Parts: sequence; C-alpha cells; structure tokens
Amino acid sequence: MPLPAPALLVLEDGRIFRGAAYGTVGEAVGEAVFATGMTGYQETLSDPSYHRQVVVMTSPHIGNTGVNDEDGESRKFWPAAYVVRDPAPAPSSWRSRGSLDDALAAEGVVGISGVDTRALTRHLRERGAMRAGVSSVDSDPAAVLRRVLAAPQMAGSALAAEVSTDAGYVVPAVGDRRFRVVALDLGVKAASPRLLAERGCEVQVLPAGAGAAEVLAGQPDGVFFSNGPGDPATADDQVEVLQAVLAAEVPFFGICFGHQVFGRALGLSTYKLTYGHRGINQPVLDLATGKVEVTAHNHGFCVDAPVGERIETPYGDAEVTHVCLNDGVVEGLAVRAADGRLRGFSVQYHPEAAAGPHDASHLFDRFTALMAGDKAEVVGR
Repeated sequence: MPLPAPALLVLEDGRIFRGAAYGTVGEAVGEAVFATGMTGYQETLSDPSYHRQVVVMTSPHIGNTGVNDEDGESRKFWPAAYVVRDPAPAPSSWRSRGSLDDALAAEGVVGISGVDTRALTRHLRERGAMRAGVSSVDSDPAAVLRRVLAAPQMAGSALAAEVSTDAGYVVPAVGDRRFRVVALDLGVKAASPRLLAERGCEVQVLPAGAGAAEVLAGQPDGVFFSNGPGDPATADDQVEVLQAVLAAEVPFFGICFGHQVFGRALGLSTYKLTYGHRGINQPVLDLATGKVEVTAHNHGFCVDAPVGERIETPYGDAEVTHVCLNDGVVEGLAVRAADGRLRGFSVQYHPEAAAGPHDASHLFDRFTALMAGDKAEVVGR
C-alpha cells in the first residue's frame, strides 16, 4: 500500500502543523475549532453546524468503530476539513460498514492525520478559533496562508440557508398524533424531529427561508427552531419570523442557533466566543432546579443576557434559565406571559445529543407539556 501524501495545516496566525493526507487529497479552508468528544465522530461529521469549519478532534484515536448506515445526522459530511492524530488502521465494530478514511474520501472531506492535536488545541484555546487551511496538494505554507487570509471570517457569515433543506417535508408522528409542530431547518440534525415524533408530534420541517405566514399556516401547536451554523447576527429574517410566532402566542422551543435567534427576537444581542464549545461533556447548571446536566455542544456564538435578572420584552418577562459551569455562558432562556405562563424557551446546547449524553432529552417532554398546556411543567418555578 502506498504511503499517504504529505499534508500541512496552516493557521491564519502563521503557525504550521505537518502530517499526512487523510480522506480526500486536496485543499480546504475554514474556521479551525476543536471538538472534545471521544466518540460520536460520525454524528459530528454529519452535523450541519460544522459547515465551513476545520474540525480538530482532541481525542487521539479516531475511526476505531468505522462508519455505519444508521448514525448519520444529515445527508452528508459538512466540515471543510478534518484533523486527527492517530487514525485507526482498520475499523472494529459489528456495526461498521467501512472505514472513516474511505468515508471522508467518498464525501470529499480533506483531512490530515499525524498532527499533534494536543498542541493545536492548546494553541486555539490560547489564541482563539481562527481560519486555517489544510492542503495535501501544495507544500508551500506561504501560498496556503495567502488563501487562508483571503477566506471569509465566520463572524458575519450567513450559513443556515446553505445547509437547510431545499423543500419542506413531514416526519410523521410515532403512534397517534398528539401535536403538529413546525420546525425551521437552520441546520437540523435528524435526531430532533425523530425525538419529537416519538412524543406524538407530526413535524413539518421547513427551509430556513420560510416566512411567518408559511410557518404559522395551519395553526401549529408549536414551533421549533433547530441548530445550525453561522453568525446569528445575520439571521434577521428568522428573527422576524420568530417574533411573529411569539406575537401569535404559539409555544416555542429552540436549540443552539435557534436559541440565539430566540435571544435576538427578545431584544438581546449575541457575540462570538473566543474558541466556542464543541463536544459531548459540557456541564450546564439548571438555575431553577440546581441540577447539573452533562450536555453536548456545538456553538461558537452565544446570547448576551443578564443572569438572575428579569428581562422585559414585548412578549413578556424573560430570564436566563441555564448557564455553563465552565465559563458562565448563557445556556438557556425562557419567556413568560404576565400571568407567569410559559410561552417559549430555548437552550444553547443539544438535547437531542447524538451521540450522547442524554441528560437533557427531557426538554422535548417539556415542549410537549407546554403545547398541552400542562401548568405543572413550568420552567423556573
């Protein structure tokens, strides 16, 4: 077997890492970020929230269980490039249908292996997420760096429409239909509509560009805004749609990008984190219960909101409901009517949590309870 081609990774601040081609031989540029999961790499690769990012896996051994036909979260792999230290030479799992290396090549994802991902992760933690290029076709770091510096920044990028469905579709309820939910696909993972369907929801998934009239047509029992990539400051159209949903008093649930849009709809601002949260081991405190949930994250932006204060909005009083215990970042919001009735809520993390953990899956039950008008299921009470 021939040896893989040499490859290099060039960060926008000029630091260079060398390794070997992994996956597709070629060149790709994106925002370099690190993901801390020790497993679930197939779900990571198929998560649309990683669109246009160079994903660095902090766990040294990747590809051990290969890839299969069941764990994909969308129609394709989304990262611009993939960076690992020690790829498995052969997969070992009864579920495996092929190697990760071959899957990356088939999906056209440029990769690099043999990189000191510990040193790279420390660099990104100290300097922040930044643009990077991975190339196995050009050995000149200066030339690659020029293309990296010419690439767009993640801040200011509107990417939801690039990963959203082209046409609406329906995920039928499992068993009897209890609710009809409209889900705005900002980069949705398959797990979200599936978990809603398991709770008796018929889910109508609409493209990111759907307007308020289309979202509210048929008087849905609830509206869900999904995760997705890009800068929430660019999501003016989705903010307007959500404000119409809130004005119509339709129950709302948002996650990740949907949470950031919810914050903006309530009149709050968003900002870019230094290096973001990406992985499956992030501790989040529920301020109402005092419980800590270990959660899955994938976000580089967050909502700027005061913790422990009442936030006046046109739709009722809002509050921060969850915070990250690592850095205090806002991880949840809720808004209530004047009588204290919950009208909508959101979390920054991923309660659908493919490939885990599942501490926060109860939030889908909270959404169905909200649609059912269950006064006992009230956030923050």
